[in-house]
Amino acid sequence: MLRILFFILTILALGFGFAWLADRPGSLSIVWQGQLIEMSLMVAASAMLAIVATIMILWWFVRTLWTSPHSVRRYFRARTRDRGYQALSTGLIAAGAGNAALAHKMSARARSLLRADQEPLILVLEAQTAVIEGRHDEARRLYQQMADDPETRELGLRGLYVEADRLGAYEAARQYAETAAESAPYLPWAAKATLEHRCRVGNWDDSIRLLDQQRVAHVLNRAEADRLKAVLLTAKAEDRLESEPVAARDDALHALKLAKDLVPAAIVAAKAYLREDNLRKASSVLEQVWKLNPHPEIAKAYLRARSGDSAVDRLKRAERLESLRTNNVESLLVVAEAALDAQEFTKARAKAEAAARMSSSERVYLLLADIEEAETGDQGRIRHWMAQALKAGRDPAWVADGYVSDKWMPLSPITGRLDAFEWKVPFDQLERPVEEGTPGHAAIALETLPPVSTTEPQPAPVAPGAASVPPSPLAEQAPAPAAPVVANKIERKAKPEPSLEPFFGRPPDDPGVRDGAQASSDQKNRLKLF
Repeated sequence: MLRILFFILTILALGFGFAWLADRPGSLSIVWQGQLIEMSLMVAASAMLAIVATIMILWWFVRTLWTSPHSVRRYFRARTRDRGYQALSTGLIAAGAGNAALAHKMSARARSLLRADQEPLILVLEAQTAVIEGRHDEARRLYQQMADDPETRELGLRGLYVEADRLGAYEAARQYAETAAESAPYLPWAAKATLEHRCRVGNWDDSIRLLDQQRVAHVLNRAEADRLKAVLLTAKAEDRLESEPVAARDDALHALKLAKDLVPAAIVAAKAYLREDNLRKASSVLEQVWKLNPHPEIAKAYLRARSGDSAVDRLKRAERLESLRTNNVESLLVVAEAALDAQEFTKARAKAEAAARMSSSERVYLLLADIEEAETGDQGRIRHWMAQALKAGRDPAWVADGYVSDKWMPLSPITGRLDAFEWKVPFDQLERPVEEGTPGHAAIALETLPPVSTTEPQPAPVAPGAASVPPSPLAEQAPAPAAPVVANKIERKAKPEPSLEPFFGRPPDDPGVRDGAQASSDQKNRLKLF
């Protein structure tokens, strides 16, 4: 484009110059070797322009003749190079497709047409050809040759890492990855492998430094880098909690600044504060995370933060958590469990039933069974809640790559992936889907809850053929026992019922066995079969 513009401007300048001379006629006289030469100014300008053009043409012709051998060589060299690059491109495509024969053929042709020291892709093609042909020793030699060249160093280290990992030489693979990560932290494969290894051996400081390098190199975005750094700081704080609680507290608080809802970081920070007898700050940290992410482990640490608290004190702290996050299943369950410990059965039952209506899970129904056992001791109602727990969905747990753990860990024990654990229901324990239009599981469970069983005195059975014994006068004078209250009101029992012995070899909960009062009265008048 610039050349065209320059050519147009030159033509315009010449035209303007000739027009200017045409408007100003004149003559030009030249005396050369005693001869007078006269001509007009326009003819003189035209002759000058023709002489310059002739000189330029002659210069181009002489230069072309002088450089023609080099031009011919350059033409044939470019043609050979084009053929070599064509063979190299075909070979790489064949190697990627797994066509070993064509890749080997194109590799030989590319080496004959191109120089390997000037084109590193020839070594790449030869290494890939050796890999798909099964010549791994040759491939490792070529990758090592590439690793020694600064231009192909990263590619060679990548090939050596893959080969070492394929052979199970994980220590060698780690060394190749660390070498690549130190010189080029922007390589995702090298940084990931190095980071996972350093986390596996607990080298948290180097892991955090490598993560910062990845962030500077823009391998990770800001949100992902902050989350991973928070996980690393939490893991570091857990390791230093016993020996250096102050440093562990600082690391955990730094992690909470990067990930405000990270539950393990909040628990570590609270434990560190409690070691300093700073209950106020420990509670504040747990409350802040509870507002964002209500979690059972947060509630447990919050209720047990102060040793020596009574069950009533823990109930008050549980109600404090509920006020921070109202209308939440975890808040209701925390209050229900604390109320059960404090023997406030009415509140415990109300909160547990509200939680069941919001989320029908195994934990909710087991809690209702515990409340039933502590308050009424009714075996029928207890079995009802236990049956509902068997049919309900399982409770969430720490899950990573299908592995279920009872505690949080910074990386997966299966794949070594960082920040793999999630608080969720294990995928193999999901509840079956509820049909559309049917009432909720909890509503059905509450509607079908059997009433509290009542016991009435029954006369003692008399054996066939046995003579009837008249009642004694003392028995007639004894006041009749008060009739039990038969109502929906639930009465607390002073002591548990005596255990029942099997009835003709059947367990006590068999439908054929009589109730507890009847069985206890029968024990005194048991019939002898022989």
